[in-house]
Amino acid sequence: MNDSTITLPWLVIRQDDNGNRYRVGRYATRDEAQKIADSLDSRGHKQLYWVERIGPGADV
Repeated sequence: MNDSTITLPWLVIRQDDNGNRYRVGRYATRDEAQKIADSLDSRGHKQLYWVERIGPGADV
């Protein structure tokens, strides 16, 4: 597998206290993305963090 075939279907999304949403990063696995979201969430700020899948199978 070369770099052009790597897919990163899992996103970590941040929503600030004004309702603005930002993509924090893209990850290869849900577990990897969830660890990042949990780490950011544990910092105690008012922002919300969650994981979403993009692309084929996004509703899975």
